[in-house]
Amino acid sequence: MDYMREMRKIIGHAPLVLAGAAVFIFNERGELLMLLRSDINCWGIPGGGMNLGESLEQTAVRETLEETGLHVDDLELFDVFSGPDLMFQYPNGDITYNVSAVYIAHTARGGIVLNEEHTDWQYFPLDRLPENIAPPIKPVLKKFKIP
Repeated sequence: MDYMREMRKIIGHAPLVLAGAAVFIFNERGELLMLLRSDINCWGIPGGGMNLGESLEQTAVRETLEETGLHVDDLELFDVFSGPDLMFQYPNGDITYNVSAVYIAHTARGGIVLNEEHTDWQYFPLDRLPENIAPPIKPVLKKFKIP
């Protein structure tokens, strides 16, 4: 069951607190994997909303696999983010206030295969990230000391 879709049937576009997880994945050169979102044409990292009964770590693993085709292991919790900087309004008018656990994946296996949520992917050097980054990802990158 997709929890957010089910809740939207009940509350429409009203603000919703959404727990989720995201993952930093780096290649052997220390470059960060970023995905270009199809809905807002901004770059982000793999992640998404928690389903009922999942742990945050399970959410991180599932969302990464769904969005990239990569199997991540040996996750390390980087930090948990919440507050007004993580408010997001989707193009359809849905509003979420995200509470997001962000992990660092120490291993990632497989080849990248995107789902419909993204149109492109790229590993970026940390000092040359794209300018059009999804708003909820900016405070995460700032805390990671990435400008």
